[in-house]
Amino acid sequence: MGLHEGLELIREGAYFDAHEELEDEWRTAPTDERDFLQGLVHVAVAWLHAERGNRNGCERQLAKAERRLAGYRPSHRGVDVDVVLADVATARRLVEAGSADLPPPRL
Repeated sequence: MGLHEGLELIREGAYFDAHEELEDEWRTAPTDERDFLQGLVHVAVAWLHAERGNRNGCERQLAKAERRLAGYRPSHRGVDVDVVLADVATARRLVEAGSADLPPPRL
């Protein structure tokens, strides 16, 4: 389960469940994997906040996702981090412009 299940849940739009799955994985991960997993948790929570119309929460989570994932470019553990970060940047622009209608992240 863990990472792969969390990614699949994000793909399905089950952001709360993805956050729970990835957080469980993060808690037992080696130190050098924690920022990566936390970054993915922030992605899931950002999209969850967007769904709920929580602009401030979404913006904070997107910023955290960028910081956590940047060190894992261009890809890590089968995840195209560059693509994820591009989606995060697009989401930030949309949210800053007042829209909570985010296209799903490509994971």
